[in-house]
Amino acid sequence: MTIATTPPPADDAARRERLFTRINKADGWFQVLGLSWMTPVLRAVAGDNPRGQVSEIWRLLGVPLLAIVTFLMLWAWAAPQVQTSLGAIPGPAQVWEQVGNLHEDHVREREKADAFYERQDVRNAKLVEAGKANRVKERDYTGKPTYYDQIWTSIQTVFFGFLVATAIAVPLGILCGLSATAQAAFNPLIQIFKPVSPLAWLPLVTMVVSALYVTNDGLFSKSFLNSAITVTLCSLWPTLINTSLGVASIDKDLVNVSKVLKLSTWTKITKLVLPSSLPLIFTGLRLSLGVGWMVLIAAEMLAQNPGLGKFVWDEFQNGSSQSLAKIMVAVFTIGIIGFLLDRLMYAVQSMFTYSAQR
Repeated sequence: MTIATTPPPADDAARRERLFTRINKADGWFQVLGLSWMTPVLRAVAGDNPRGQVSEIWRLLGVPLLAIVTFLMLWAWAAPQVQTSLGAIPGPAQVWEQVGNLHEDHVREREKADAFYERQDVRNAKLVEAGKANRVKERDYTGKPTYYDQIWTSIQTVFFGFLVATAIAVPLGILCGLSATAQAAFNPLIQIFKPVSPLAWLPLVTMVVSALYVTNDGLFSKSFLNSAITVTLCSLWPTLINTSLGVASIDKDLVNVSKVLKLSTWTKITKLVLPSSLPLIFTGLRLSLGVGWMVLIAAEMLAQNPGLGKFVWDEFQNGSSQSLAKIMVAVFTIGIIGFLLDRLMYAVQSMFTYSAQR
């Protein structure tokens, strides 16, 4: 006969301690992903004062959900009261219906594209069999871009413009932070160009690109470059200013030590300047990406460049009974993508800094 034994209390306490340690480590990523409510849920399941965790779950999850439900109810009530030239403002149900319609349009367009390429492959195979390989042609499908295509175009454009802005702003910010002379030289230009609207930059960018980018079969289309360069011109300032501030605020004792050790400029920047100023640099990057995303939508609307901005403008010009609902789908899409871009930058910041703040 065997006698069941229970684990010693010390072992049980050690296991609980390890479990809570894992939960605490996961909490950082939950915050990055906007899922901070998961921490009290896991703590409650693990037996860490379940009643006390309920209030935290309510604050982090219950209150936001209640606010969303309240917003949807007020929207559903108020929308029919507002009549426009295209009819009443659509409520949540009508907007959700258009989400499904846009998805179905994408599926149908992809089926057309697949059928087109299948017919092309069959035709080319017959030409090869008939010894007419010189007549084989590969054409791209030229159907209309779907809603998902517009989203992908906008995301590609904003990241291209943002990366170019980062490549310009970070080195200039480091230079301004290290040199009072450079700061005095660049500060007037920063103060003049920082408030300029993207709607003012876009005509100038369009004319310059048309004059300098004369090829029609280059790596980038002119419309893409117009939007991306406009994003660059409007989004580099937060990164430049925050980088300069971060570098200038480095502890003077560390700077003096680098002078005593006679560190090279490159070593000083990579080993001292960048690690010390990363939190502020990433703050600037997050602001720049948010600014770039807002600028891009305006630029696409004004210049009729492919992307979500053009989708909104086209639906506004379309004037159908479904246009308002589709525009509201785009509004929510723009907001959700903006939130996800910020979470992405916060995740990168959390990987490289120890003092990242939300």
